[in-house]
Amino acid sequence: MSVTRAEAVIDLAAISGNVATIRRHAQGSPVMAVVKADGYGHGLVESARAARAGAAEWLGVATLDEALALRRAGDREPILSWLTVPGEDYAAAIEADIDVTAYSPEDLDEIMAAARQLGRAARLQLKADTGLGRGGATADSWPGLVEAARRAELEGRVRVTGVWSHLACGDEPEHPSVKLQVDEFARAVDAADAAGLTPEVRHLANSPTTFTTPEAWWDLVRPGLAVYGLSPIPDRATSADLGLVPAMTLQTRLAMVKQVPAGAGVSYGHTYVTEQPTTLGLVPVGYADGIPRHASGVGPVLVAGRRRTVSGRVCMDQFVVDLHGDAAAAGDPVVLFGTGRSGEPTAQDWAAAAGTISYEIVSRIGGRVTRRYVGGNPQ
Repeated sequence: MSVTRAEAVIDLAAISGNVATIRRHAQGSPVMAVVKADGYGHGLVESARAARAGAAEWLGVATLDEALALRRAGDREPILSWLTVPGEDYAAAIEADIDVTAYSPEDLDEIMAAARQLGRAARLQLKADTGLGRGGATADSWPGLVEAARRAELEGRVRVTGVWSHLACGDEPEHPSVKLQVDEFARAVDAADAAGLTPEVRHLANSPTTFTTPEAWWDLVRPGLAVYGLSPIPDRATSADLGLVPAMTLQTRLAMVKQVPAGAGVSYGHTYVTEQPTTLGLVPVGYADGIPRHASGVGPVLVAGRRRTVSGRVCMDQFVVDLHGDAAAAGDPVVLFGTGRSGEPTAQDWAAAAGTISYEIVSRIGGRVTRRYVGGNPQ
């Protein structure tokens, strides 16, 4: 008989509902649900289907492999992919009607070569670097890129379907860079218009700016974290405040319970030492499963009816919790994070404890943790 050691329970109805909530908040703007990185750890295909059920018109992914996996799974609606390296197989993406992204004329040349080989036009989006300093064409190189893209359109090699950018400080709406980037994006759009491009969509808003900055919405909003029910502005509003429902609950069971005397060192380095005779519970997940080692001594868990704290260091496969004499037995449930509605910690609680962001908490949950889907049909 197979026994599950640890599982991430994914509520697909929550994902669908979150997309619908985002759409309402953005006053009916179309939604591109970002499902990269295995759906932020929730499952690529399953999250995509749930997002479509919530009426997401577009899906966004980082890599061509992710986009092609969605096509193989049967998704036939618009998908945008945006991160490639020189020499990638654009032909497969073009054949699959995936929108690919060019940051530079060199990217455009590779896309055109693949389109020429296939004898069909590529669906192309152009990304402007409006101030993030990451991928995309700078203000100096943008005019050359849009003019080259227009020439490629006239040659029948591409159809420019989108112009877009990404914000550096979207979760800080008062940060001066937000307005600067919004204004710079407007200039990038104007330059594309002047070059004769007529894209289907122009998009800038990520999860936080979907909730804080209407001037960034343009033709669609492009949420990632919020799709999975986590607040993209946790210093300002909780998930519940925004009407979002966290979709992932991470749970396991105690592997062992034992009594120890006062003065017993716990886990590597004995950074935790018991102050009195007590009960220790062994939780069979660790940093190889995505539990942050930085949460050693501070990570919150719900076990034996109460919220506890990781006692000592998180190990590769396990960590220990001091139960302070409370009754417990091997096999008892442990909830690391969930919606918070039943007193369990949330992914944001873990992020705060580990000094990171909730994006990392959910997306790093590893392959040894079983995914179980509820609230919808992932097939």
